[in-house]
Amino acid sequence: MLYPIYVHPGDAEHAHGVTFPDFPGCFSAADAWSELPAAVQEAVEAHFSGEPDAVPPPTPMEQLVGDPAYVGGVWMLVELDLSRIDTRPVRLNVSLPSNLVHQIDAWAEAHHMTRSGFLARAATQAMAVQS
Repeated sequence: MLYPIYVHPGDAEHAHGVTFPDFPGCFSAADAWSELPAAVQEAVEAHFSGEPDAVPPPTPMEQLVGDPAYVGGVWMLVELDLSRIDTRPVRLNVSLPSNLVHQIDAWAEAHHMTRSGFLARAATQAMAVQS
């Protein structure tokens, strides 16, 4: 979803600062303009961690451009991946070989985990290695 952000340009000694009109208390910064989208996404994920229903809809740019609170900077629209905030469980139907399921269940039980917890942990670790 596209959200407006207000960028306070930095200089050789200061990062570009970001204000989120729709997310009071959420701030971000980056040294380079090209780093802003990733920094903004990271800030929003931290601000709303596990609370996807708390994210308000974006304010139309037309309502913001004349606001005297925003001077000396530039407006940008950024695409935010709000699915990365949502930590609610999703039910899946996965087919695995029977012997593998038994091995997973045995390992998970021995480590005081559920099958779902084991699979989530294994997936997270596998993706971290691939990065």
